[in-house]
Amino acid sequence: MADSNSFDVVGLLDPLRRYARSLTRSEAQAEDLVHDALVKAYEKQEGYRSVGSLRTWLFSIVHNVFVDDWRRKGAEARRAEAHAALSVEAVVEDQDSRLRLKQILDLFLALPDEQRAALHLVAVEEMSYQDAAATLGIPMGTLMSRLSRARAAIRGIESGEESPEVRRAALRIIGGKDD
Repeated sequence: MADSNSFDVVGLLDPLRRYARSLTRSEAQAEDLVHDALVKAYEKQEGYRSVGSLRTWLFSIVHNVFVDDWRRKGAEARRAEAHAALSVEAVVEDQDSRLRLKQILDLFLALPDEQRAALHLVAVEEMSYQDAAATLGIPMGTLMSRLSRARAAIRGIESGEESPEVRRAALRIIGGKDD
């Protein structure tokens, strides 16, 4: 270990601060840089070669601490950007998914009652055609016809063509006249 006289850094503080200011372009950051460099130098003073120049050694430490910090901040910024990009993609996909589910629900609710009931039993409740027909009290052929019309109506609405069944369902008058 070098003796305390050969490790006197007080006379080098001003030149170290000037160099740190030129690297950081900030008085506060320069003070932090010099502090961090001196802590590192103190921790590693056994590695200081007494035959070498203390000034050169300390300037090297200031430089290396600055470069290490600059690289670390750059890596953190890249990770933050990547994380933000993933977060935005996840939010956008989530919003898109919610919007898509809302559109499908609106299409489903726009179907006539008998088609909506048939489609719900088969698609949502995962009933077999036979069980769904029995639940509704209709022949299997009628169930298959209602499913076919419901699916066609949804496909038509998605492609921008409103199906006649949906228009009729919206205008249906029960027990009265169509005027």
